[in-house]
Amino acid sequence: MDPRKLEHFKNLLIEKKKKLLAEADRTFHALEGGAEHLADPTDIATMESDLGFELRLRDRERKLIKKIDRALQKIEEGSYGICEACGEEIEEKRLEARPEATLCIRCKREQERMERLRGE
Repeated sequence: MDPRKLEHFKNLLIEKKKKLLAEADRTFHALEGGAEHLADPTDIATMESDLGFELRLRDRERKLIKKIDRALQKIEEGSYGICEACGEEIEEKRLEARPEATLCIRCKREQERMERLRGE
């Protein structure tokens, strides 16, 4: 991949990571603000449910940040955009959609098919 395209994907990854970190920071400050004093059990249950959902989202985003860091490392190493399964180049359209992708679309589909067969 040429240096101009690598720089483009590096910028996409950095921007995506910044957005995820900003969301995590927002959640942290919301939690830090303390629990609201709610008397109604329904309101308390709703707040706890919302909090659980928010924390699950942040956990998924934490995993995505790790993938982004890994992709940035691959850019530095010169192996970005190469499928980890078959060794072929990952199409640019796929990298535009998911710049942290490590598998070409063919290998990703096969991985998902195998996961469905195993019931994952």
